[in-house]
Amino acid sequence: MRKILFNLTVLFSLVPFAALAGPSSFEEDFHRASELYETREYDEAINRYLHILDQGMESSALYFNLGSAYFKNGDLGHAILHYLRAKRLDPGDDDIASNLEFAMSFTRVQMAGVELNPVEHFLETLVEPYRLSTLAWVSSAAFILLICLLIVRYGIGVQNVGVRTATTVVVVLLVLFTFVSAFKYRHDYLTSRAVLIAQDCPVRTGPSEQSDIELEGAPGLVVEILSKSGDYYNVLFQNKRRGWIWKELVAVV
Repeated sequence: MRKILFNLTVLFSLVPFAALAGPSSFEEDFHRASELYETREYDEAINRYLHILDQGMESSALYFNLGSAYFKNGDLGHAILHYLRAKRLDPGDDDIASNLEFAMSFTRVQMAGVELNPVEHFLETLVEPYRLSTLAWVSSAAFILLICLLIVRYGIGVQNVGVRTATTVVVVLLVLFTFVSAFKYRHDYLTSRAVLIAQDCPVRTGPSEQSDIELEGAPGLVVEILSKSGDYYNVLFQNKRRGWIWKELVAVV
């Protein structure tokens, strides 16, 4: 497990107005929380980090540190939740990915019999390290380059092999990056995911306490939210089993 981050550059790069207020209480809270973590006062460290979040601040470093504090405090569900939130902001960070994988290995209920769609799994692996903004920027650059090549080819009339080949290559790249950008958007933003955070997580056959228990979940399991009904989510587990779970037992990523 990597040590928590003390560097506040990322944390405060999102809020330049903080510098206008003089010495930042957010910075003090962040440093104080990190010190409490180092002295194993995890409850107090968590409260300090949460206080920063309550003020509208967020960063991958903050979520990472909060996840580490929860993990050390024995709260696996909230640890995985905040590692996932950190990963959403910084998908290419190897330490976040490593800690997330390590924490997930402690989930007491493993999803036996998981059958992965090979194509979808390949695409997830392909886009996982990149931010949506990066993929969208590359797609835009390919589109602009294609327009320039079409102007050269049909506007100016340059019809040599090099221009035709370059046009074909750019078209292929544009289609590819547009497709993976759309997949990334659907996977990370249109698909709602949640983490089981309670110690006892009964998953029922229907959206009520009177419904039978389909299975017992465990803290740290990640589910896809399919629909809502009253105080219940209809969720899909990685092994494709479905059920209804009380909203208070999960936290949306």
